Amino acid sequence: MSDMSEQSSVTCSKCSSVWHNRGTTNCWSGDPAQAPPQPGNCPSGRYADVVQESLEEYRGDSQDARIAFVAARVEGLCYQPVPGSDAVNARWTRVEDTIAFAKLMGYSRIGIATCIGLLDESERLSQILTAQGFEPFSVCCKAGSIDKLELGLQESDKVRPGTFEPACNPIAQAEICNRLGTDMNIIVGLCVGHDMLFNKHSRAPVTTLVVKDRVTGHNPVAVLYGQNFYFKRLQKQPVLTQNE
Repeated sequence: MSDMSEQSSVTCSKCSSVWHNRGTTNCWSGDPAQAPPQPGNCPSGRYADVVQESLEEYRGDSQDARIAFVAARVEGLCYQPVPGSDAVNARWTRVEDTIAFAKLMGYSRIGIATCIGLLDESERLSQILTAQGFEPFSVCCKAGSIDKLELGLQESDKVRPGTFEPACNPIAQAEICNRLGTDMNIIVGLCVGHDMLFNKHSRAPVTTLVVKDRVTGHNPVAVLYGQNFYFKRLQKQPVLTQNE
């Protein structure tokens, strides 16, 4: 059995200081001979066998290999060189990346697993996908209108106790997409946990367009910046207490 302490010591995020100081890391360097040394817990060295095994997964005609190839192509197509400079500018949004990926994969039927709070955004996305030649299908998280009490929750667990509240139903969303025969599914604002269940039960590959964040306008990375109030608060205060 592998040593859990050894596994937990892999912390690529620590290389952020190397990136800030040198503008490169061991795994990303224009000249490998001039690359910074690997830190002791670098997965490129510690898990070299895994890296090699994964490379084999990207070769051949499997779906994984095809997805990896097309994703790398889309990354390259997203950027444009700046004439007279070694800089590059990104030209595509995430929506455009998604469209380009689906086109290059040869997908046609696109499922949209949407939060009920983002129906307007999902309808706009559907219109864009239709205009781009796809056939979109949107399935709301509240499909079936199952009472939260059916899941074993108490009345006090509801957002508004004493009222009817339907539970999110990500398994149904995934299975409906499965029956529709979607080639690819897009998550639009599913809750934490519900997105996991949708991913688990979806037969088609899944990408996330919108991540649910009720406070930041669905921009969760906002809380990670050092001068942000939330970043400082989350370093000092527990999210849940024993009484919750």
